[in-house]
Amino acid sequence: MRSGYDDGQLFERKDPFPVCGIAGIWGSSDGDVVERLMSGIVHRGPDGSGMHVQSNGVLGHRRLAIMDPAGGMQPLYDETAMAAIVANGEIYNFPALRHALGDRHTFATTSDTEAVLHLFEECGTDTPAELAGMFAFAICDQDHLFLARDPIGIKPLYYGRGLDSSGAEVTAFASEMKPLADWVEELHEFPAGTWYDSRVGFVPYYQVPTAPPVTRAADEHVALVRRGLEDAVASHMMSDVPVGAFLSGGLDSSVIAALARRHVDELHTFSVGLPGSRDIEAARRVAAHIGSIHHEYLMSASEVVERLPDIVHALESFDQDLVRSAIPTYFCARLAVQHVKVILTGEGADELFAGYAYHKTVSDPATLHRELCRSISTLHNINLQRVDRLTMLHSLEGRVPFLDTAFIALALTVPAELKLKTMTDGSQMEKWVLRAACQDLLPADIVWRAKEQFDEGSGTVDLLDEVLGSFPHEIDLDAYRTATDEPVRSAEEALYHRMLCDGYARPEMILRNVARWTEDRHI
Repeated sequence: MRSGYDDGQLFERKDPFPVCGIAGIWGSSDGDVVERLMSGIVHRGPDGSGMHVQSNGVLGHRRLAIMDPAGGMQPLYDETAMAAIVANGEIYNFPALRHALGDRHTFATTSDTEAVLHLFEECGTDTPAELAGMFAFAICDQDHLFLARDPIGIKPLYYGRGLDSSGAEVTAFASEMKPLADWVEELHEFPAGTWYDSRVGFVPYYQVPTAPPVTRAADEHVALVRRGLEDAVASHMMSDVPVGAFLSGGLDSSVIAALARRHVDELHTFSVGLPGSRDIEAARRVAAHIGSIHHEYLMSASEVVERLPDIVHALESFDQDLVRSAIPTYFCARLAVQHVKVILTGEGADELFAGYAYHKTVSDPATLHRELCRSISTLHNINLQRVDRLTMLHSLEGRVPFLDTAFIALALTVPAELKLKTMTDGSQMEKWVLRAACQDLLPADIVWRAKEQFDEGSGTVDLLDEVLGSFPHEIDLDAYRTATDEPVRSAEEALYHRMLCDGYARPEMILRNVARWTEDRHI
């Protein structure tokens, strides 16, 4: 074990770190179209590509070699070579699936994706519900196309209608909007927790649990949360390549890092911020406490000015809060990919355990519980979109243990009164049950540290005041709203909106799919 700090200097990578992306069409064998789609997501898989072509469809894949780096190139085929699959993500119950399928199927690789295909041979449309993990995959099974996305929407998928080179209408899909936006005639996000069969249409297979919490003693809830989170982190450590952790110094990332550290001899952790920012100082303390190899990068105003258009374009959103939190994510992912290929993050804890300031405005526990259930189901196109796009931009795979479906189900059995707990002095402590469950893992001042948004604790909000003042363009907000017919909230958000539009010939395709974080609260 060792703990230390590097100076955060960025060196050119010598070897590509591949990340997965998928694309394809149905209704044509035009491989040139899919080649163009894949060229728009090269950053998701610079390690290689593959394509399956049949008379009525084409599948394309850009690869992340996390499982079976030597033998897991896609597309993968069943034993008869009649069905082909391309997939993005990780299946954490893959070892159990492989064991269960092993006596009836011949595995050509140790890739988790092959297990999905063999499972599909046996279970058909029931396959997605049997998978534990994050995924978006496509299967060409002779006369039909099957698509599916994981329950929470951790991995992205988009679809639309367009014309191939001959003018024939096709259904197209891809991991990001970028390669589709300037080509398709319509563009939609593929719903989370849903599968699609070209013969049947869209069918949801998962919903976030909405049952009332379970009555148990407080210490029993605390123990169950701890055990459930330990199980979730353990499953998310599955990899044939190094796994690290983002470490902001806040509760969520610190808990994940501390639990992950127990599974490896060396854990690399990563933090970004301004010199002297609260997150930087707290992350250093946590790293020293858990014995991680810690790396940090100090952002500057000039860098943010330079990188902001790229960040907005990668994010595929102009939402002000999402862009602000994407800035430190960008620099943290850029730093992390020098050392690891997989990163654990703390997304989902605030939604599960009432971590946001607006939760404190609710006096009715039943209403708060319903809001937490609802907000989990909306993460796919806000915070999870940020994590995916900004890690994938740097060819890094982000994993979110708090959003393991088994842990979600467990966390939602905890009464809201134990999440937003009224203390003896009358104050409200957010995420109390999570803090109590993990208080032995970290220094007390970290466990009970007040919640701050990533962009606040890292100093990004303060930095943006300096950054935005350095832009030469003055935006008349009322005039901009009138000209664009877009309800941008501020001149800052108008700037992000303009940056996003400047990146596309047909920005309206992207804009129709932009979720607004502030409009996502329904209390």
